[in-house]
Amino acid sequence: MRTTTNYREIFCKRLKASRLALGLLQRNLGILAGIDEFVANARINRYELGIHEADIQTAQYLAEVLDVPLGYFYADDQLAEMLLLFSRSSLQIKEEVLDLAR
Repeated sequence: MRTTTNYREIFCKRLKASRLALGLLQRNLGILAGIDEFVANARINRYELGIHEADIQTAQYLAEVLDVPLGYFYADDQLAEMLLLFSRSSLQIKEEVLDLAR
């Protein structure tokens, strides 16, 4: 039986974990991502709880503020870890990894 990946749950979990890892409040994250300061806290809270889903542009802004690749919010655990490590690697390491993968 094939299991279905719940990308909304993954997004919620990774958004919150990334925010907490940087010590950001929900409100601060929202403001840094360009969300109106009067609704920033509520919007991020609703994204983290899965009540609302961030559109791709908002997800990209959040990823930039949190210094994670956009795909990190949606990939399975192993790929997410690889994306995160790869994005934070030097250019030389990236080239070596790409050569190895090819």
